[in-house]
Amino acid sequence: MKKILFSLLIVLPALLAAQNATIKIDIERSIGEIDPRIYGVFMEPIHFSGRRFGLPDSVQFNTLYGTLYDPSSPLADENGFKKNYIEAMKELKITNMRWPGGNFLMGYNWQDGIGPKDQRPARINLAWGGVDNNHVGIDEWMALNKAIGSENVVCVNLGLGEIKDAVYWLEYCNYPMGTYYSDLRARNGHKEPYHVKLWDLGNEVDGYPWELGYKTAEDYVKIGREAAKAMKSVDSTIKLVASGSSYYEPTGIWVDWNRKVLEGLGDKIDYLSIHRYWERSDDYYAYMGQSAMDFEEKIKVPAAQIEAARAKNGFKKPIYISVDEWGLMSRNTLSVLPVAQCFNSFLRHANEVKMANFTLLTSLLGSDTKKGTFKTPLFYIFKAFSNNCRGRSVDTYVTCDTFNTPKFNDIPYLDVTTTYSKETNTIFINVVNRHKEKAITADIGTSSGTFAGNAEASLIAGTSLNEVYEFDKQDQYIPVKKMVETRGKQFTYTFPPHSFTQIKAAVTIK
Repeated sequence: MKKILFSLLIVLPALLAAQNATIKIDIERSIGEIDPRIYGVFMEPIHFSGRRFGLPDSVQFNTLYGTLYDPSSPLADENGFKKNYIEAMKELKITNMRWPGGNFLMGYNWQDGIGPKDQRPARINLAWGGVDNNHVGIDEWMALNKAIGSENVVCVNLGLGEIKDAVYWLEYCNYPMGTYYSDLRARNGHKEPYHVKLWDLGNEVDGYPWELGYKTAEDYVKIGREAAKAMKSVDSTIKLVASGSSYYEPTGIWVDWNRKVLEGLGDKIDYLSIHRYWERSDDYYAYMGQSAMDFEEKIKVPAAQIEAARAKNGFKKPIYISVDEWGLMSRNTLSVLPVAQCFNSFLRHANEVKMANFTLLTSLLGSDTKKGTFKTPLFYIFKAFSNNCRGRSVDTYVTCDTFNTPKFNDIPYLDVTTTYSKETNTIFINVVNRHKEKAITADIGTSSGTFAGNAEASLIAGTSLNEVYEFDKQDQYIPVKKMVETRGKQFTYTFPPHSFTQIKAAVTIK
């Protein structure tokens, strides 16, 4: 079946007039070191009623309880988390997990989630509805991260919560022993501190229409400074993430929010958090191109604001961007190609984006309520980047045909990045062909050294853009691999329409 699919994807597009393009790679011009923390995930207990999925209201769904955490499941580990998700995250080499929210966080009291589970209070999920029994709290989240082999990123409640709550939370997690909350951790069975290094100062605090405990930028700066000061008194080694833009309303106040937060908190923080989800559109090229340019804009503008704030205020240490909520519902080819474009954006800005968290952990596997979970092209695209794109992001110049949308002009059909590992002398070229109908043939060359041996291309595509992924078709979603002949400094390859291709090539650098 895979061979048939590959033939269809290569031969049929060739019947159309393939466009010509050039991809020039300069390994010696480094964009920046790729921080493995960009391969993180985000998790929170989001509650849905059946109405959201066109089902009766009596049907309830939670992204955490019953999905990832279900002690009654035969797939559950000793902590109640399903092994299929844990093993998938290991295969993806997930580096960190941000929790417990999300909108949920801003109405959450962390102390509800510690101690014996049968004594934990059930609370209304103020953000999403439904009832949270708090059976997954700090110690369970820590156990899940340990099982995955990932780092913790903890968000503290600066919405309806108070600074003291954040301080006590940090004390519970990181203080050795000898204080009330550190000793409480020990009584709960965890004598050694967790040493959590990354702490978010709230979540989407600029989200006026939806967020519990929304604040103006001025009020957020005030509480953020005091929280930072108090938390550093408990553990001076932690790194802090300020709540950057998430509310992209038409007047552009998100730009002012970032400026005020950076100028007011820049000396206290290590990261500025940015949240951006792919913009939906019924028009294919607006969806594939305009949304891509929008995603780039939401990185480039804050990156420039960081440099401006550092220059204006004399901040000594660097401030990086953490895109700690991003993604989209990925159910078909049309919705997974943007994931590759988002990763390409992170790589293009490797010197600024040093952490990212995909929403949600459980979204990285497909799910059939009767048959179980399965790996979709989303899983394989994520794996292509998280397993292979380490080392350095290097300069990649592309010439190809372009297209226009109502908001942006001259959008290239090919979206390309390249990474280079000095240890293995290997490059990975990541190419999204955004053209809906036409294949694009590209001459690919390197100005640094020569290609050593044949390259290998891995293709992720589908004959249909909108066909929903199915459990019974999961074998068809495995990337199709093909050997590519190289000639010294260059080779030629044809990229099928609406596809993602990753090319692995060894290089000899003189």
